[in-house]
Amino acid sequence: MNVRRYIRYVLAVVLSVVGVCVATAQPGGRGRKLQNLPFVDNKLVHFGFSVGTHVQDLTFTYNGYTTPEGETWYMEVPSFSPGFCVNLMADLYLCPHLNLRLSPGIFFGNKVVKFRDYNTGNMQSQNIKSNYVVLPLDLKFSAKRWDNIRPYISAGLMGTLDVAKEENSFLKMNKFDCYVTFAFGCDTYMPYFKFIPEVKFCIGLTDVLDRDREFPDPTDIKYTNSIKKMVSSMIVLSFYFE
Repeated sequence: MNVRRYIRYVLAVVLSVVGVCVATAQPGGRGRKLQNLPFVDNKLVHFGFSVGTHVQDLTFTYNGYTTPEGETWYMEVPSFSPGFCVNLMADLYLCPHLNLRLSPGIFFGNKVVKFRDYNTGNMQSQNIKSNYVVLPLDLKFSAKRWDNIRPYISAGLMGTLDVAKEENSFLKMNKFDCYVTFAFGCDTYMPYFKFIPEVKFCIGLTDVLDRDREFPDPTDIKYTNSIKKMVSSMIVLSFYFE
């Protein structure tokens, strides 16, 4: 995982979210603003949708495997490839500061994996396309409302099913995965709806490398054999409309 690359991307999305919230929260004159939708958070159930962008990454753990030819292969995802995501949302009111949120959706994206032989410097690459059907379940903790903004944090679990067309290449990923998620965002109360920018971090819990497969070229098994564990992760920037 490229930590500096993650930090740059996170700072960019955080500044975007903060900018939207601050701009919306600016008072129109002296004193506090007139509150939009003052009773909307008291509804037992409400619905919405979101659109956004995300990036996918892979973290590799190696086992020190060396081929009979003396090759030792390492892999990384050196750059982000932003994808698109869309979700529906159902929100259940639990108490004044807690909500349970279910937001099924689909993520379209990819990651380009670079392979390098440590001894010879030989390079290979593979574009792994992933279209995830996702089912996130989050517990949302909201701060006290201030005028027309209300920041929050959330945590939960997200199951995924990859429905992209399978490609028989160097690496192959399992169809199913599960993520633990952490997010922060800000409810912004508009005259007729809530606009909610959110940043979510998704950390995979399972080894997603498919080892039980056939290879068109039997020598390509060296890439799979070099990996002890392969874990997926994502950063998601969403804009909810409720």
